[in-house]
Amino acid sequence: MHTCDAGFFDAKTGHLKIIDRAKDVGRLNDGTLFAPKYIENKLKFFPNIREAVAIGDARDFVCVMLNMDLTAVGSWAERNNVVYGSYQELAAHPLVYDMLAKHVEEVNRSLVAEGIMAGAQIKRFLVLHKELDADDGELTRTQKVRRRFIAERYAPLIAALYDGSTAADIATEVTFEDGRKGVLSARVKIRDVQPAPVAAAALEKAA
Repeated sequence: MHTCDAGFFDAKTGHLKIIDRAKDVGRLNDGTLFAPKYIENKLKFFPNIREAVAIGDARDFVCVMLNMDLTAVGSWAERNNVVYGSYQELAAHPLVYDMLAKHVEEVNRSLVAEGIMAGAQIKRFLVLHKELDADDGELTRTQKVRRRFIAERYAPLIAALYDGSTAADIATEVTFEDGRKGVLSARVKIRDVQPAPVAAAALEKAA
């Protein structure tokens, strides 16, 4: 059937796995398949991650920008005596980064297990200082990521993900519940992730 979706057959089960809309699937610079939605859905499987934006098309490696889930992470913070005063403060906490790094590493291991996706492991990530919001133009009203708009709005963060920086400054216009607008500024930390080991044969097949 011509559905305009892209996918691959799982070698273990023989089942067809749909990974993304065909028009959204790209390639890394080495030719490795890059399916942003597929990676993002794996990340959002974890209750601590509300939203994810994967970047990698025509680049050397994959990076992601994460939104933590305030309810889930706030509950975790209370149980672990992590004190915070705002979403921004909690999102920047080193222990939150440690926790989310484990989720990213688990996603990398799952990508390796799928062979064809092994070369698209996440190498760097950051936690955004604010929630992506439809009122700010970052999501559609059906909560889908507006990739082009986000790429423009968060260009300084994306540049920092790829130039080796450990942090980057960002100032973002936000819309409050009463309709007022303001600017939220932050210094966002960037964390490296150790990729899971991949057999050379698997990488060759994926490329």
